[in-house]
Amino acid sequence: MNDSSRGSSPGAGYWRAPEQPHVSAGPVYDGGEAAQTRPMPPVPDAAGGPQFRDESPVPPERHSSATPPPGAADGGSGPGASAPPGGRRAARTKKRAGRNLPAAIGVGVGLGAAVIASLFVVKAVFVGVVVLAVIVGLWELTSRLSERKGIRVPLVPLAVGGTAMVIAGYLRDAEGAWVAMALTALAVLVWRMTQPPENYLRDVTAGLFAAFYVPFLATFVVMMLAADDGPWRVFVFLLLTVVSDTGAYAVGWRFGRHKLAPRISPGKTREGLVGAVTFAMAAGALSMQFLIDRGVWWQGLLLGLAVAASATLGDLGESMIKRDLGIKDMGTLLPGHGGIMDRLDSLLPTAPVVWLLLVIFVGAV
Repeated sequence: MNDSSRGSSPGAGYWRAPEQPHVSAGPVYDGGEAAQTRPMPPVPDAAGGPQFRDESPVPPERHSSATPPPGAADGGSGPGASAPPGGRRAARTKKRAGRNLPAAIGVGVGLGAAVIASLFVVKAVFVGVVVLAVIVGLWELTSRLSERKGIRVPLVPLAVGGTAMVIAGYLRDAEGAWVAMALTALAVLVWRMTQPPENYLRDVTAGLFAAFYVPFLATFVVMMLAADDGPWRVFVFLLLTVVSDTGAYAVGWRFGRHKLAPRISPGKTREGLVGAVTFAMAAGALSMQFLIDRGVWWQGLLLGLAVAASATLGDLGESMIKRDLGIKDMGTLLPGHGGIMDRLDSLLPTAPVVWLLLVIFVGAV
């Protein structure tokens, strides 16, 4: 789900070599492409390091040249003086993933345990978890739109309507979700009328996008839950999405060479995509054979392929949004991950895909 999952080498268009030699062994970032979610104090070039979690620092060896800069040979203190051996070793051992892996792993394991516990204890508790994630995700998205673009999206009708969408999807299936979506859209239109008319069309359009992107897509998760074997369907959905992301990260980090979409997410590689497809198809075959009633292994292969495709598109879609807004993450709620939306980016578009394929393969109940 983070952009770091598809490889680690920097992409063309986002990194450039410095025009003058300096102490830093790290890359120089072209700040015109994106910015942090919050203003940050200037950082000297010697700090190095990536500005986005989907971009990784160039190894020090790549900055070497045939002619050493002045001061490098004699250990002087000029602009080209070489860093001490300890500094070079530290630079080489920097995490290429561009994020705090211990924090990311700890938070991920904790969240996973809480979600799985709520999923298999009481279905209604898991529905509450989905509602909470939807509300926080809407808050993050609308806050970033307001901060970066000045778009005034009414959060109250979105939060109320999003809650109604999730509950209606669980109780009344797709029909209930569509009715709640229509009422939410109407509420956004009316609520925005209480403010000046300038940019009305822009604001309500963004509100409708937010209503569809977060709560409506999330209703497919609780629609899977409503089936007799619903907890196992949701578990397979979560498992395949996580396995796809893990496979992409592992293979891309080790073998990634060819960029998948450098102008959108420089960290993603074609090799990482192959890893996502391979891991997800293997996990899908095992899951459909052993975890889903009436499921067979070949259906799992197709399911895994579809999950890898939708999860990758979800990652790229949110990366495009963040590039447009000029931010690093959607939020800071989860250490090592960013915000809730940075975790939902691949889950949300994958939910309707898994729901539909499971209905086709094994039925709705």
